[in-house]
Amino acid sequence: MLYCPPVENLYKAILAAIGEDASREGLRDTPRRAAQAMQYLTKGYQEDIDRLVNNALFEAESDDMVIVRDIELYSLCEHHLLPFIGKCHVGYIPTRKIIGLSKIPRIVDAYARRLQVQERLTKQIANTILKYTQADGVGVVIEAQHLCTMMRGVEKQNSVMTTSCMLGSFRRESATRAEFMALIRKSSR
Repeated sequence: MLYCPPVENLYKAILAAIGEDASREGLRDTPRRAAQAMQYLTKGYQEDIDRLVNNALFEAESDDMVIVRDIELYSLCEHHLLPFIGKCHVGYIPTRKIIGLSKIPRIVDAYARRLQVQERLTKQIANTILKYTQADGVGVVIEAQHLCTMMRGVEKQNSVMTTSCMLGSFRRESATRAEFMALIRKSSR
């Protein structure tokens, strides 16, 4: 992890601004740790999607729906810098190419590890899967809990935000969309 003195100094200033003493024992290393945590939580800005995919595209042997569901995600709300945590479900119908299985969660992480709004995150993932696979259709659904609505503001502990982005046949064909939604709702065994 890179060391970032300017961010560390900003955390010291924040502690002082809220009335804390950054030199007291419990906070002495907090600015450094917080700066490192922020770098880690926003490492998606450093991700090169082409490099991440790394040509892990293979000839499709079928045109049946491919789904990776329950991909955990952690992101930061760009409005309050508070986390949102949830699950992402990705489906696509290959035409010529399938993407390596590990690449889908990596794409989710690359976009989630940035300051985000859930709506944009959902669309970025779907557009990226479509770009690399040239699939007939792509569907992405994210279900997440936002600490900005749980810890402050309306303080609703059980609310879950759901967003979806349907492209190609997932948007055009209600049966394709319905199949995807039914498959991601099945309980894990």
